[in-house]
Amino acid sequence: MKDKFGREMKTLRLSVTDRCDLKCRYCMPEEGVAWLDKPQLLTLEEKIRAVETLVELGIDRIKITGGEPLLYPRLNDLVERLARLPLRDLSLTTNGTRLETLAEPLKKAGLKRVTVSLDSLDDERFKAITRGGSLKKVWDGLMAAEKAGLTPLKVNCVVLKENLEDVVDLARLTMDHPWEIRFIEYMPVTASVRLERSQGVPPKEVKAMIEAALGAMESVDGYAHAPSTDWRLPKAMGKIGFISSVSDSFCSRCDRLRLSADGFLKLCMAHADGLALKPLLQGGIPDAALKERIRGAVHHKPEGHSFWFTTPAPGEAMSRIGG
Repeated sequence: MKDKFGREMKTLRLSVTDRCDLKCRYCMPEEGVAWLDKPQLLTLEEKIRAVETLVELGIDRIKITGGEPLLYPRLNDLVERLARLPLRDLSLTTNGTRLETLAEPLKKAGLKRVTVSLDSLDDERFKAITRGGSLKKVWDGLMAAEKAGLTPLKVNCVVLKENLEDVVDLARLTMDHPWEIRFIEYMPVTASVRLERSQGVPPKEVKAMIEAALGAMESVDGYAHAPSTDWRLPKAMGKIGFISSVSDSFCSRCDRLRLSADGFLKLCMAHADGLALKPLLQGGIPDAALKERIRGAVHHKPEGHSFWFTTPAPGEAMSRIGG
């Protein structure tokens, strides 16, 4: 399953809900968004059929996303079903607020690892960025995930000017934990957030800050198609990753597709291009025809995003796109 530029699609980000229990400043407008109604969402069986078809077409890495996927009531059932497929990786990205109690059941269901959002180690800054989140809940969730064996753990931090002073302390976590701390450049994906691009900090500046405080890092290998470039501090147990979505695009190595909670196969997070799978699934489309429609859509995957252009970003919130 390749696009017209020769990129082979191997990774799927599977959004199971558009709902979230936080309103992070870079993800959702302060007033929130209108949630999709249940009839608009894919059923569990529709999700499974769509994913099975994509796996037959070459997908072998799946990351479950949301909104906040731990809000999805049938998450364990979904993980159990997905874990039976011939996958190289089955992971989940979460804000961590409910992870403390769900980490062990998800591991038993077949989940391999988790990525947790953590934008600050300061209670008040964390609360401000997430608009009400609890740092303690997220930290307890991280500890529970590590204990359950949902490893290697990844921790995502979107770097803004307001949490820039947290960068060094977050990087220092890799000295004592075998985690990957990933610093993400703010992506102006959605106009609804109304956060100025100037609030973001280029990863080159973040890397320079870390090295000035903690020493020069050495480059380390990672998954060739991953969005991050990976580094390690001297004598560190873990790794540090930088995702330079705006200042140093990784589009040429992208192998991702996104399936939204309402069944839209999105080819690139910054473009509207894709294929509405829900009506096809509900219409009883044969397997061969479904594969042909998907192949045809994937062939037209855009060459790259347009974050640096002046055209308006999509109006939908990041929570609905699936991260």
